[in-house]
Amino acid sequence: MTRIVVLGGAESGVGAAVLAKVKGFEVFLSDNGQIKEEYLQLLRQWDIPFEQGGHTPALVLNADEVVKSPGIPDTAPMVKALREQGTHIISEIEFAARYDSAKKICITGSNGKTTTTSLIHYLLCEAGLDAGLGGNIGKSYALQVATEKHDYYVLEISSFQLDDAYDFRPDIAIITNITPDHLDRYDHKLENYARAKFRIARNLRPEDCFIFDSDDAITIEQLGQIVIKAKMLPFTQEKEVAQGAFVRDGNIVIRYEDDETEICLKELALGGKHNIYNSMAAALAAKATGISDEVIRKSLRTFSPIEHRLEPVLSIGDVLYINDSKATNIDAAWYALECQTRPVVWIVGGKDKGNDYGVLEEVVRQKVKAIVCLGVDNAKIHAAFEDIVGSARIVDTLSAEEAVRASARFAEPGDVVLLSPCCASFDLFKNYEDRGRLFKEAVRHL
Repeated sequence: MTRIVVLGGAESGVGAAVLAKVKGFEVFLSDNGQIKEEYLQLLRQWDIPFEQGGHTPALVLNADEVVKSPGIPDTAPMVKALREQGTHIISEIEFAARYDSAKKICITGSNGKTTTTSLIHYLLCEAGLDAGLGGNIGKSYALQVATEKHDYYVLEISSFQLDDAYDFRPDIAIITNITPDHLDRYDHKLENYARAKFRIARNLRPEDCFIFDSDDAITIEQLGQIVIKAKMLPFTQEKEVAQGAFVRDGNIVIRYEDDETEICLKELALGGKHNIYNSMAAALAAKATGISDEVIRKSLRTFSPIEHRLEPVLSIGDVLYINDSKATNIDAAWYALECQTRPVVWIVGGKDKGNDYGVLEEVVRQKVKAIVCLGVDNAKIHAAFEDIVGSARIVDTLSAEEAVRASARFAEPGDVVLLSPCCASFDLFKNYEDRGRLFKEAVRHL
């Protein structure tokens, strides 16, 4: 019997283990850390043998194939040992797709992918289609393939999930944009990171669709080096295109095959220039899926913002508090600041991923009146922005509660307090969701 070993016991890994069990493989799950109780219950429910707190070489190295969770880097000793002996390592999405015949709309990119994924899923559901939501958002794709049946899947996919994907093929692939992020996992080379993102398009066929931001220089540069067989559908705010999406006279224009549709920008539920891109990508995917113009327009008008992404929390004394905890890189924070129309008290900081804060200087000069650092080491943030906002208007905090109280002291009626951290959360929080929820809790206690 084929032996499948799963490395990592969180959402992705446990989902893959359940699928392996359902498909009749001998399966074993190994986690170097401690597995959360909810996942332990699932492993016991499915009678899947596992270990936690370390990898036992004899139980891992005898695998016929390994499914590796995206959070585990290739530099991990057990991954190195498996590669040295020639064991085939794949990702959860690669494994799950082998057993799934549903249509797949797959979204990757540095920024906007969660919003675009959620918006497309909403569009499909509003059109009455049976669609699962998964990948890097919601429930594990593999667990859904094991235990549910959908006609469509809308999958948010990270570069880490694509690294170990080989035969995986979407019907519609979307790259929202590419900006420097996670470079510590790619030898600090942007080219390696961009190539990882483009693995989403490697198996596309002529009948498939590739949707991309033609205003994004890194995407266009990468496209110039490869051949993609699929229908090319660019979206842009800078020019008109024969096929794809563009902006004209206050409307988004969608051109797909012989059809042209217009959607009024003022009716979009999501504000900000970046969300025009996200809405265009989603509308193109919906159009290519055969969804009617009426449903597309209505859905773009009624969609609710997702948690932790420019999420309004409360207005207290005419100060609006916004949770953008999912903004874990420079570009995401730039978009969040750029779309503000009121003076900003900016909460920023966390685990730095090699950020170049120089990119933000101009937008900070225009929009930000005070900075509250929320992180263990804030030296780079002070060095970048102290001269802009003044040393008296930049402070350090070590908890969400402390950051919110400090922000409230700086804020005046008519201001925005924006949590858009620009950094990973792991120095003070479990993850970006934990950071966002604690921020919202602290705002409600003001």
